[in-house]
Order: sequence, then C-alpha cells, then structure tokens
Amino acid sequence: MKQSSLRRGIQAGLFGLMAWPGWAAAADFDGAQLTAIWGVPFAGILLSIALMPLLTPHFWHHHYGKVAAAWSLAFLLPFAAVFGAGVAGVNLVHALLAEYIPFIILLTALFTVSGGIFIRGNLHGSPGLNTAILAIGAVLASFMGTTGASMLLIRPLIRANDNRKHVAHVVVFFIFIVSNAGGSLTPLGDPPLFLGFLKGVDFFWTLKHIFPESLFLIGSLLVIFYALDSWFYHRREELLPVDPTPDSRQIGFDGRINFALLGGVVALVLMSGVWKSPVSFNIAGTEVGLPGVLRDLGLVLITWLSLKWTPSQVHADNQFGWGPMVEVAKLFAGIFLTIIPVIAMLKAGTNGPFGAVVSAVTKPDGSPDVMMYFWITGVLSSFLDNAPTYLVFFNTAGGDPQVLMTTLAPTLAAISAGAVFMGANSYIGNAPNLMVKAIAEDRGVKMPSFFGYMLWSGGILVPLFVVMSFIWFK
Repeated sequence: MKQSSLRRGIQAGLFGLMAWPGWAAAADFDGAQLTAIWGVPFAGILLSIALMPLLTPHFWHHHYGKVAAAWSLAFLLPFAAVFGAGVAGVNLVHALLAEYIPFIILLTALFTVSGGIFIRGNLHGSPGLNTAILAIGAVLASFMGTTGASMLLIRPLIRANDNRKHVAHVVVFFIFIVSNAGGSLTPLGDPPLFLGFLKGVDFFWTLKHIFPESLFLIGSLLVIFYALDSWFYHRREELLPVDPTPDSRQIGFDGRINFALLGGVVALVLMSGVWKSPVSFNIAGTEVGLPGVLRDLGLVLITWLSLKWTPSQVHADNQFGWGPMVEVAKLFAGIFLTIIPVIAMLKAGTNGPFGAVVSAVTKPDGSPDVMMYFWITGVLSSFLDNAPTYLVFFNTAGGDPQVLMTTLAPTLAAISAGAVFMGANSYIGNAPNLMVKAIAEDRGVKMPSFFGYMLWSGGILVPLFVVMSFIWFK
C-alpha cells in the first residue's frame, strides 16, 4: 500500500507550532490562486530522478538527498514569501504528519518485516518458476498490499535468478504485476481503493466490478513475461557457469515469526480504516485521529520487534541493509513536499490552472466520459500520488459512494482501474516501484533508467490499456 498513517516521532519539534494558533487558521489556500509555474519544483525533482543517475551518476549517488532538499526549498521558500510563513508552515506540517511520515513508517515496517523472512534453499529461476512467483505475488498483493507483497517476494525472486545474465526484465514485470496490478481487488491492495473504502465504497465492490479487467491485465502480462523470459532463458550464454546460490539446504522459511508480524501490519492498517473514534489531536491545523496514532505506534512496535526477534543470520542471508530504505525516504520527502501545489491546483477543479484536465472527463451533455476518467486518472497517477488523484476524480464524479457504486459504476471502475493499474507506468507511480528498483540495484541488477523503464511500460502496458479502454471503458 502506497500510504497509511503515523504522526508521532516529530511531536517535540512541532511543539512551537502547536503553541502558535494563528498557523492553524492559515491552513487553507485556494489552488485556483496558483499558476502552473508552482509545479516547476515537482517537475524538477522528477527530471532529477530521471536524468541525474545517467548524466552524473557519481554525484547523484552521493548527493541525491541534497538534490531532493534543494527542490523542496525551491518550493517552500517562495511559497512562504508569497502566501506567508503560516500557510507554508501548516502545509508543511500537514504533508509530514498526514502523508509523508505515515507513508515512510508503513514502508519501513514492511521493509523490515519482509527482510526478516528468508526462503532458504536454492530456487532456480526458470521461466515457469518466475511466472509462478509473479502470479502468487499478484494474489497476495490484494490482501497484504502491493508494498507488502513486493517486499516479501522481491528478494527471493532476485536470488532465484542470480545465476542468469539477464534479470532486469524479471524485476520490471514484477513491478508491473506485483507492485501495481495485483493490488486492484480489495481496499487492502492499494491506497486509492482504501480511500474509496473510507469514503463508503463497499469492501468487495472492486472485486466484483474490475475483476475481469484485472484478470485480463495480469493474465496478459504473465503470458508476455513467460514468452520473453523463455527467450532469454534458452539462449546458450544466459546461465552463469557457477550458481552464486548453492544447493545446500532444503527449501523452507527462516524468520517465521515475521509472518505473524506481517499479519499484524495488515490488521493495524485495516483497523485504522474501520474504527471511527471521536478522539483526535490538532497539531498546527492537522487532525491526528486516535485510530491513526494507535496504528502508527503499533507499526513502530512491529518494526522494533522484527529487528529484535529476527536472528542476525537471517538478515545476513537476506543481505538485509538500509540503503534502499534511505534512498526512498529521501527522494519521497522531496516528492511529497513539491507535490503540494500540484494537488492543490487539481483540487481547484475547473477554476484552477488544470481546469482543462478536469473538464475533459465530462461530455458536452454533462454525463461522465468513462474512457477519459480511466486515462486522465491513470496518467496523473503515473507521476503524482495516486491516492489524492483518485480522490480528486472521485469527487469530480459527484463524490456520492452510493451513486458511484450503482448508477455511475462504470465511472468508479474507470477511476479505480486507472489509479491502480497506471501506477506502473513510471518508477514513481506507486510507492513500491522505486523501492523494488533500489533493492534490485543493491543486489547488482542493472535496472533500466527512469526513461528506459518508461519504454518498457509504454511498449507493454500502454497497448494493453488501449485494448482495455475499448472493451470496458468505452
């Protein structure tokens, strides 16, 4: 799952903000007041992620955190100068407490717990085995989230293929299937669907209404992957002379306690969405609900217990390290801050700078254009946070869950499918994408660049989305 909630670790640093009531009153600003130039820092950090690893790899490897911080300041300082320190401070706090910190703590919990599960023995990465792992991951993703399934399976999949020369395509299809498309059937699968659930969409609504689309996309990707992987596998020079992972032990699991902890993560996330409590805390204009606080404290506890209870040998066998987590945390800090004005401009609807985009989903007679809902929600979800993008178009379509689940069911299906499926179009389209890339590169896999990955998604995913448009979203 792309975002959930925790707002604790920085409360001491926010004490001064809490004592300044004027900041809370300055929380709201109208995205219609902005111009498209406020999106430049967001575009800048995206281009930095895309180009700097290619143009200046040494500098990027050592200073990507500074680059993300520089783009964040390029937004925050002018924003504070124009709208005032109060508005800038409150929006910064909101981005941290309601979005970034919850996201990072959930991701850290899943990263830690999955890193404590080691599948021992040597799986051999044949086309059949790889396809089976991707299919299993697709099923798991709808019940433990795309992030949870990705973190659980990416390491054993890479290790199973460590005797092969061509592995990047395996990871790319893993991102397509496990990190994105697989999370389309329940609110536990992906954050946009969870937000819909909180808004009143039935838990099994997506399972009933976009199952054929999900089956078509996942099934097509598995068939394409099997054919491509078979072509690589049967090339004479594909297998290395010596398998880095010897056949030394029987297949099994080490660190089994982490399966229970993983279940605890899922339970905490679901609990926080179902339990409604009147108790909340206002921190500089951001409401922090009791269910979210307890969930987040629980996630921190689970992370600590996993580190305490997992034998050191399991972490050593898994080559567990914090490098990928640090990279994702630093880059997404910049993304979550610079995206503030972009989301505000979208929320302004037809009155904002992106009014033409919002208007494009409505036909001249006032009825929703289902195909445009699918594509515009999807394209924006490829580069923006797909959870707020889902909410923008959920509300554009009327925002009444009962109407959307019945009369406008095709529209809600298009919004849901676009937000989940097209998160696979870029590395930043969904939280686990960049994490999987970082883990793969940490294991020595030469992954495609930002634009190189988009050539894969453009050549494989986009044609499938076009076919789906004319079957289900016309």
